[in-house]
Amino acid sequence: MAMPRLLYGTAWKKEATGDLVFKALKAGFRGVDTAAQPRHYNEALVGAGIKQAISEGIVKREDLFIQTKFTPVGGQDLNNMPYDPKAPLEEQVHASVSSSLANFTFGDVANAYIDSLVLHSPPSNHFSDLLKVWRALETYVPHRIRQLGISNTDLHVVGRLCTSPDVSVRPAVVQNRFYPATQWEVDLRAYCRVQNIAFQTFWTLSGNPELLRSAPVRKLAEGAAISAPVALYALVLGLEGTTILDGTKSEAHMAEDLRVTEIVNGFAQSEGGGATWAACLDEFKALIGEAD
Repeated sequence: MAMPRLLYGTAWKKEATGDLVFKALKAGFRGVDTAAQPRHYNEALVGAGIKQAISEGIVKREDLFIQTKFTPVGGQDLNNMPYDPKAPLEEQVHASVSSSLANFTFGDVANAYIDSLVLHSPPSNHFSDLLKVWRALETYVPHRIRQLGISNTDLHVVGRLCTSPDVSVRPAVVQNRFYPATQWEVDLRAYCRVQNIAFQTFWTLSGNPELLRSAPVRKLAEGAAISAPVALYALVLGLEGTTILDGTKSEAHMAEDLRVTEIVNGFAQSEGGGATWAACLDEFKALIGEAD
């Protein structure tokens, strides 16, 4: 299953996680992002929501893109985590992946797999520690895990993962905040495009109140008869090489947000909308400091 342009984000959903995942899949989402990090996610309930959608015939496993994460000790609740924090890094990885595979088994245990496994953040400031984690994750590719990625990182680390002779599976995705404090990751996103790495944005709405009120977002919303959040999503996807985590809890917003592909694939290519789209995208790129 190819990575969808929009993935349903499940952080901070707590006991509502399963129901919200089910509703997202029913609305049309085909990608789900979670983590083996009980501090902020409930991965087991994500699996339960997916299982319900499969059992009710809404979706098949092969039509879903399931992404989870290995979260190092620093991001875990030490009283509730999927591995022994005192174990070697490699053992931490294996225990975490095992727990994730158990949560995403929807039939034959031997055939359970994860589409994308993301390292939630580098485990330390030492690249040697990152390599230990990465090599342990590589042992699952391509059967139990289809691809690897990394989150909450920078261009230097991604560059090393792409060039180190000690890395055999290159990152397929980088997941970072998309907001002013990082200059919307212009340089890192450019590098990812060259390396054919998908860049997943989060905090896309909550981290950008000024962009939501900006002229290009407003003009696109008016021209395409869509809401400002959907217009912002469309422009972010228009940057190319991007996918978006969408964590809405509203069923109405789920359905509305999924219209973003209609805008990018339809309105932007149409005779009546093409000029408006091009002008708004150019203005949007200028706002975030991205040159063509």
